[in-house]
Amino acid sequence: ADSSAVLSVLKVDLCLDDNHKEHYTSYFHAAASDALIVRRGEPFRLRIHFDRDYSPSKDAISFILSVSDDTEARPGRGTFSVLVPHDGIDYLGDPLEWGSGIETHEGQTLTVLIKPPANCPVTQWKMDIDTKLLGDGSRSYPLPLPIYVLFNPWCPEDQVYLEDRDQRKEYVLNDTTLISVGSHNNMSQLPWKLGQFERDILECSLMVLGTVGKVPPAFRGDPVRVARALSAAVNVNDNDNGILWGKWSLTNDYSGGVAPNNWTGSMEILQKYYKTNAAIKYAQCWVYGGVLATISRSLGIPTRVITCFESAHDCQGSLTIDLVSELKYNKEGIWNFHVWNELWMQRPDLGVGQQGTFDGWQVVDSTPQEPSDGKSQLGPAPVSAVKNGEIQIAYDCGFVFAEVNADVLTWRDDGPNQPLKLIHRDTQSVGQKISTKAVKSWEREDITDNYKDPENSKEERSTMYKALKKSGKALSRYYLNDTFKDIEFDMELKSDLKMGENFSVVLKVSNKSESTAHLAKGQIACDTVHYTGRGAVKVKAMDFDLKLKPKSSEYVRMEVLFKEYFDKLFSHAAFQITAAAKIKDTDIDYYAKDNLLLRKPDIKFKFGDAGIVVQKELDVIVRLENPLPIPLHKGLFTVEGPGIKTPLKLKASSTSVAEITVGGIAAATFKYTPPYAGRGTLLAKFNAKELEDVSGYKHYEVAKQS
Repeated sequence: ADSSAVLSVLKVDLCLDDNHKEHYTSYFHAAASDALIVRRGEPFRLRIHFDRDYSPSKDAISFILSVSDDTEARPGRGTFSVLVPHDGIDYLGDPLEWGSGIETHEGQTLTVLIKPPANCPVTQWKMDIDTKLLGDGSRSYPLPLPIYVLFNPWCPEDQVYLEDRDQRKEYVLNDTTLISVGSHNNMSQLPWKLGQFERDILECSLMVLGTVGKVPPAFRGDPVRVARALSAAVNVNDNDNGILWGKWSLTNDYSGGVAPNNWTGSMEILQKYYKTNAAIKYAQCWVYGGVLATISRSLGIPTRVITCFESAHDCQGSLTIDLVSELKYNKEGIWNFHVWNELWMQRPDLGVGQQGTFDGWQVVDSTPQEPSDGKSQLGPAPVSAVKNGEIQIAYDCGFVFAEVNADVLTWRDDGPNQPLKLIHRDTQSVGQKISTKAVKSWEREDITDNYKDPENSKEERSTMYKALKKSGKALSRYYLNDTFKDIEFDMELKSDLKMGENFSVVLKVSNKSESTAHLAKGQIACDTVHYTGRGAVKVKAMDFDLKLKPKSSEYVRMEVLFKEYFDKLFSHAAFQITAAAKIKDTDIDYYAKDNLLLRKPDIKFKFGDAGIVVQKELDVIVRLENPLPIPLHKGLFTVEGPGIKTPLKLKASSTSVAEITVGGIAAATFKYTPPYAGRGTLLAKFNAKELEDVSGYKHYEVAKQS
């Protein structure tokens, strides 16, 4: 080539293997299809082949970068020009600016490093390589493929920097998690395939940020803006073309979509949404939590899925939940459990004076509840602000504070023109066993202490009163007269009850008085409820009349049979037990309630005898024992795991016939080829006409080929 002509780019090697290894992005499906995926704040390498030798004294090279979907990008606005210096790569410039340098130069080949700033917009970028001759003349070579730039929890200058290596592995790179569900006294772990590296997931996540979340290109590097936008974009509620359509059907009618309990992970949802651009039906809180975790992990923000048992839904901002006995129609309520997310980031937006007080885990919740700034969105709310009752801190700390701390007040309605009478105050039941998957282990980690001081401790009560003061609601109905302490109510429920069994509900009523006998007259009732605490269906109730001698206890026992509850169950198999009583010759009412959950059977996995080796097909059997006193029909297993492109649907057969007899085994076999060595997780769901929403998972090691 003519040495007096402008340098011309023949081809660019994106050094994919090196870059993806150094940026922890080689897991992405998109990485296999030649896209360059890098994390901000860390340099990436390009090898450029020119049509003649590069001469530092007369050739100038610069990289022109702009956001792919930024229609208004022009020089000086949204476009960055990075000139390659002639003097090596000792210094790639300020961490918050684009930088570049020459790593090696051999004749016509130049290896350069380019460093996106640590606050770079997280999005798809396009790049041109401009070459100029010092005298005159220039050329431009557009890079044919986009460059994806992600958040970087490995980079100390990034707002989402997470120091601990194991936590980065769990909260950024792990593609399967556990979500605690059930009730505080009988919880189970729901396995969920996040699949943040699978086909189309990264592209979908970036698209959602721009077109649904409408975050302008310049702000896509701010994790606070990104998190808030995602919490609104994951639900369909603001006519923003969001991802998930919520439905809490009390009649179990999910026609026209997939019942929330039937999803095994986020992958199917996001791939389908990316293809059709139409909201996916249907979701409940754990589905919203799973999908938000997939998107934010794929973008590179450390994220975990949180479950709060006995979670309060405070509609009035009063920080108390008010239930009127006998009136089941009020919207406020206590959910058996509620699922949200925590995203890890610093909060410089909360002002300089705070010195990192509110950095760290932030609550972000995409389940539509109460509007915030006119949209169905929640967060980021710093967990540390929630713990300290700082309910005015942005965003939505008051709502989260109530979810984990509200006092539950039960009022009796004595009819028109009568004041409501406060008959029960519970300061302890809301916000129990706040849980997430433990780091690098398949266990539950309890994080309740991050959200609050121990219940009824001096600190916890003073935080509550501080928050009540700040909420500015006139608490006109001051708390209960606690003087009558003679009678105590205790609900005694067994925690490990299995689906299919009969069970008893026991109420212990004690008279603490040294000298006075009391008469207690009341009713104990068992209802099935939805996990949100709504839609109670009566199963059984029993009246009681107790004569209580001084310093004695009496028991009320009610037996509930399988045939009495079976056709009234919702999919989480949850019951609400309530007891109410009046004490004769006093103005005292007693009221107690608790939840009870039936445990479903386990799904067992069995691998073929040859051992689990990468890229070698093996047989896997999934099986489950029928725990019900009746046969099961139309059993179906759904299986997901690494390398399974769309969830497998497997008809369950028993050894003999289409029905699975009482105590019989439902089983299915499939062929499975592990795609990579190391750790893997298979997860399964089982649904039959008579028994739905049973989950199981198996964690295993895959050997390298010998």
